[in-house]
Amino acid sequence: MAWKPDYITAAQAKAHLRIDDAVDDTELGVWITAASRAIDDATNRQFGQLGVAAARTYRRPPAYDVTTGLYLVEIDDVQDTTGMLVDGTAVDQVATLLPDNAPADGRPYERLGFDYRPTMPVVVTAVWGWDAVPTQVVGACKLQVARFHARRDSPYGIAGSPDTGSEMRLLARLDPDVRVALAGLARFRLPG
Repeated sequence: MAWKPDYITAAQAKAHLRIDDAVDDTELGVWITAASRAIDDATNRQFGQLGVAAARTYRRPPAYDVTTGLYLVEIDDVQDTTGMLVDGTAVDQVATLLPDNAPADGRPYERLGFDYRPTMPVVVTAVWGWDAVPTQVVGACKLQVARFHARRDSPYGIAGSPDTGSEMRLLARLDPDVRVALAGLARFRLPG
């Protein structure tokens, strides 16, 4: 899987939209990528994975958490911890991966917890990202692509008919059902 991939294939989008020809394939590809990046923006994370381990540097000073008694360093999402290093040392020898139970919950690790105040910057080497795109992201991408597809037939942003009471404004934001599907995946990150 690539970093920041498209979350559905053209075949998945066509099946969802019940399209059986190739007329719209180019535009469909654009909508799929646009929907995928909109999902990234809405959740403040991406759901791909690097193909190989890479080093990343974290400079933000750690925050002390009184609940755990650990100094926390926020890191990018990581699910595959095989060979993960912190400043050249195996992660399990110097830090605790958090949140607890992340793999059991199908979630990535987002923080490192140290029982001492680490010297900054911290360099972490890992295979960054998610092992697989979550099913709710796939579903949300299908819904958003369908919205983009419908928008094509409503150039002024209004779909349906006022005569039948089915008029709907297609607003310049994510579909509300997409937001609901993604709600549990949103990540808060401190700026900087």
